[in-house]
Amino acid sequence: MKRYRPVVERLNDFNPVELRLAPEELATCLKQCQDCGIPFCHAVGCPLGNAIPEINAQALTGRWRSALATLLDTNPFPEFTARICPALCEGSCVQGLNAEAVPCRQVEKEVIERGFAAGAVRPQYPAKRLGFKVAVVGAGPAGLAAAWRLNQDGAIVTVFERDANPGGFLRYGIPDFKLEREVIERRVEMLALEGITFECGVEIGRDISGRYLQNKFDAIVIALGSRQNRDLPVPGRHLDGIHFAVDYLSALNRMNAREASLPLKYDTLGRRVVVIGGGDTGADCIGSAWRQGAQSVTQLEILPEPPTSRPAGNPWPEWPRIRRDSSSHEEGGIRLWNVQTEEFMADPARPNHIGSLRTSTVEWVRDEGDRRPKPQKVQGSEKDIPADMVLLAMGFTGPEENPVFKELEIRQNSQGLLERDNQGRAGLRTYVAGDAGSGPGLVVRAIADGLKVAGALRDDYLKTPALRLPPLSSKYVFKL
Repeated sequence: MKRYRPVVERLNDFNPVELRLAPEELATCLKQCQDCGIPFCHAVGCPLGNAIPEINAQALTGRWRSALATLLDTNPFPEFTARICPALCEGSCVQGLNAEAVPCRQVEKEVIERGFAAGAVRPQYPAKRLGFKVAVVGAGPAGLAAAWRLNQDGAIVTVFERDANPGGFLRYGIPDFKLEREVIERRVEMLALEGITFECGVEIGRDISGRYLQNKFDAIVIALGSRQNRDLPVPGRHLDGIHFAVDYLSALNRMNAREASLPLKYDTLGRRVVVIGGGDTGADCIGSAWRQGAQSVTQLEILPEPPTSRPAGNPWPEWPRIRRDSSSHEEGGIRLWNVQTEEFMADPARPNHIGSLRTSTVEWVRDEGDRRPKPQKVQGSEKDIPADMVLLAMGFTGPEENPVFKELEIRQNSQGLLERDNQGRAGLRTYVAGDAGSGPGLVVRAIADGLKVAGALRDDYLKTPALRLPPLSSKYVFKL
């Protein structure tokens, strides 16, 4: 169940698209959850293990503070996941077998926002403060989760972030109409009040070396994310007007936050925009381009169009591999499947600028012995698509290269990911959390991984007697 602001209204701003459920809708959904015999949502679906049936039962009976406490037992940042998680739990909902699943994500949003409104979400100061210093590199979801857990366990935590503000991909990769900047700032300020130090505008490997981290801290958590863009090396790639999607989205978020003006190259006003890539980032580009006043938006996906219902080889309670249309898709545009780009072609009036794409249709063929089908071009299917701007939203391949990896003796595997054991240990006093070690994934999985890695570090080192210290004020620990 999703409720959005009217399209004609929301296309005029970058304000949140989704509306909260009406009280009667919420009550109906919560009652449906209580009819469940054996729930799978929390064990099979949720990477964080949220106790969803218990949370829903408490909310149904008006015990909102109890629901909040139950939610915060497993999820330190429910205001993030309630807005951008694809709701894996709903894919495992028993009711989803025969009807629409219970909207667990929207219930989660109701619980956490009621908690903030009532003043029930407050800084939780560590009961004890150890002299153990931890550096967390990266202020994205995995880094913030690891920092929160370690701080609560009494470590003295400093988070290093190369951008001007904490948040990582949450802040600079997801549009404000899905995750408001103020929501991120609200949580970061709380983390600072709890005693975490944020050093922003500091890039590890350029401003600070690995040797510095080793000398100044007792342990290091690398949570740089997976920000190496997957490129499309076809003829004409050098032309102006072809950009990586995350650079475009980051520029828009910085403009909306008044951190910087928007470069003209990212202005879609009156332009014919083509988005290559059919995932969430591609959808975010669609919604953003329309809000800027694009003339047209076309999204290309090389994969086949997914079915509207579960295929035979995708049984419940597995995550349903079906077609999903985001709020951005509802706002207009053309969506094409089984399409690959053969060449970028210049505009005759501007020889150095993109003017069109030459594409072709593909069919997916599995040769004998192949585990996976491969795209095969359909002869005679070439088609040219006009374009003034192309946004490459084909995902990421791993962490960006950094000299710190060698300094800290962290090895990279054949995929470019940082090697670690199943608890995140990558070397002596060095840990890797989130997408840098696991590859590009969901925010909820990054949070869960950050918590797991922090737990391993705690078990390895934080077992010494603690010294009680008073809580710190944010103005002393939040550095920008």
